[in-house]
Amino acid sequence: MPRLKRLLKYNGGIVLKIFSTRHGQTSYNKQEIIMGTTDIDLDETGEKQALILAEKIADMNCIDIIIASPMKRAQRTARAVAERCGLEIVTEERLREWDYGYYEGKSRFTEGFAENKTEFGVRMGKSGESLMQLAHRVYSALDDIIKNYSGKNVLIVSHGGVCRVIETYFNDMTTEQFSNWFMDNCGLIEYSID
Repeated sequence: MPRLKRLLKYNGGIVLKIFSTRHGQTSYNKQEIIMGTTDIDLDETGEKQALILAEKIADMNCIDIIIASPMKRAQRTARAVAERCGLEIVTEERLREWDYGYYEGKSRFTEGFAENKTEFGVRMGKSGESLMQLAHRVYSALDDIIKNYSGKNVLIVSHGGVCRVIETYFNDMTTEQFSNWFMDNCGLIEYSID
């Protein structure tokens, strides 16, 4: 973690912990449809998952602020936590989901989708974002969160693709590990920064 330590030393502060979660379930998740930038809200199961997450965060009693993607499904999940815990939500555009281009709205099993996700310099579905573009915006958001929220425990509410990139920010992953890594709806991962 030399990059993180240099960043923290330079800024003179420290975020104690970052917690990462993925939004609650949507109808597209349930149907195995690629959602990406399609902006839909939670389904009934997703609403329940968000409330369970809110209770878990309340029980932990350690989150200082929520930073969320601007997309409806992430905002709704963040709002459930914010209302239960009395927390502020900061919306961060760079945490929006990966633009999957041509694959938007198609089955997860569409030919070429899984392979395209591992071609780091190739735009998804020809018109979407490459993984390198996604990583650039997510990494820059994380750098700013660490710098701007010194001394705070931060909950990030985002998306499956973004959560995968957040994992690579803190932990090395091979291409195979990256391809197989998955975050459940309203799953929660804790990253300590020291």
